[in-house]
Amino acid sequence: MRVLLVEDDAGVAEALTQGLRGSGWTVRHAATGRDALAALDDDPAVDLVLLDMGLPDHDGLWVCARIRERSGVAVVALTARRAEASVVAALRAGVDDYVVKPYSLAVLQARMEAVTRRSGGRPAPAPALDAGFSLDVEARRVRTADGEVALTAKEAELLAALLRHAGRPVTRAALMEEVWDTTWIGASRTLDVHVGTLRAKLGADVVETVRGVGYRLVPRGER
Repeated sequence: MRVLLVEDDAGVAEALTQGLRGSGWTVRHAATGRDALAALDDDPAVDLVLLDMGLPDHDGLWVCARIRERSGVAVVALTARRAEASVVAALRAGVDDYVVKPYSLAVLQARMEAVTRRSGGRPAPAPALDAGFSLDVEARRVRTADGEVALTAKEAELLAALLRHAGRPVTRAALMEEVWDTTWIGASRTLDVHVGTLRAKLGADVVETVRGVGYRLVPRGER
């Protein structure tokens, strides 16, 4: 797997690079947000970005937003920011996971593996309803009559999960288990954030909140 490590601390970057390479990852390092974007333009085959949120030239949120304009590549945020507001802001900017410092290399690699496993692309389902769009999970793109919309890995997985249920309500617990491999109720805020970003990209009426249950994908004919 090819990793772009965006970290301005040379010592941290060197230690992470050595540790990841020792586990079989191919690592490219960028010390600034500007260099990170240039590296992605130069090598679009990168599988995952490890993005430090405190960079010297640009805030990590800004960098992530610019990455999302270019690519659906998986992004894992590395940060000392623990506040819920910081987590929510990062998820809304497009990160796929959020790792708080200090962390162990083993935990970081497990999170990286989980993100790349989920973003590897299960085949998109053949929906039993007219959703008004087609989803390519692997490419992380939705095709509509008006063009294409880029998604993050988690957004694509969430939309695929809703499609698999063909317009039926899906519980929050089921969506958390299908998309995030967890049933921990404390993580459900992540689900709400991703539903919000899907609505922003595809339309507010595409995903309906089913009170007391969860969410459902609304067929085109009901919008």
